[in-house]
This record gives sequence, C-alpha cells and structure tokens, in this order.
Amino acid sequence: MKKIYFILLLLLPLCGATAQSGFYGFTVKTIDGEDFPLSSLKGKKVMVVNVASRCGLTPQYEQLQQLYEKYAQGGFAIVGFPANNFRGQEPGTSEEIKAFCTNKYGVTFPMMEKISVKGDDMHPLYQWLTRQRENGKADAEVTWNFQKFLIDAEGQWVKSVPPKTRPDAPEIIAWIEE
Repeated sequence: MKKIYFILLLLLPLCGATAQSGFYGFTVKTIDGEDFPLSSLKGKKVMVVNVASRCGLTPQYEQLQQLYEKYAQGGFAIVGFPANNFRGQEPGTSEEIKAFCTNKYGVTFPMMEKISVKGDDMHPLYQWLTRQRENGKADAEVTWNFQKFLIDAEGQWVKSVPPKTRPDAPEIIAWIEE
C-alpha cells in the first residue's frame, strides 16, 4: 500500500503541470500559416471569437476592431478563428478571408487559420473552451458564428458570451475595464 501511495505522490506533479497549461498550452496557426503560441498573450485578457464572412453577424467585425483598438494597449487581445461550421458561412481560403477582413473591416487583431469549432473534428482549443472537464469552469457549446469566450489575464476561462451579444456590450466592457 505504501508503494502505491509513493507512486501516486510522484505522479501528482505531472498531473498538475498538464492541468495548469490550459489556455496558454495551445499553439495555433495564424491565417498566414505561422505558429502562434497562446502563451504570448500571458498577462492579457483575451476574447476568443469564431468568425465568418457570410453571416448576418459579420458586421460584428467592426465592433471587434474598435474594441481592439481601444483596449489593446491596456492589456486586452482578440483572437479570431474563422470557422465554416454553420451553414457554410465561411467557405473562403485563408487568403480570401484575410483580404475580406482587412479590406472591408480593417481588422488588425490576430486572425488564425480556419478551424472547426464543433463536431468530431473540433479543434483542441475549442474542446478546451467548450468542455468543463477541460477548462475547469463550464460547458459552453458553440451555437453560431461570433460566439465569444473570455479568458482572464492568468489564462483562466471566465465565460462564454452568446453570438448575438455585441462585442462592445456593457458586460464585456465592464469585464475588460475591471
């Protein structure tokens, strides 16, 4: 029995290291195909949002960009993930998506490569964002384009914000400014 207890004590730190990596443990690909370690955002509040170019909510890009411009210098970041999970509303290539976001909305916040945010091929980051057993806080299924996930400056999951809630909603501004 003592032997089993001792082995468990030796393994405990390994379990803790895995659990603590959380949000900062992921490296994703930018829309240009480069590695983007989320650990580069340590110390910042982060909004992760799945985006689409042909959605009724696509004008939220404008509010996202305004929010980014206003708060980026104060320790806030937005990370956009194009996804084609909802009625084929993000069919473009990385180049087409980047051109659309830049030309139509002047997007300067980090945009990542297109991923899947639900289903059998869900990206591992979105598994973490949507599953309580992984993020330690809550289950939060992605229901549509422009769902927002708020991550605190320590990399902890704070909450999921519904797609129709504007990025500049009072509850989000209050969270950024607190």
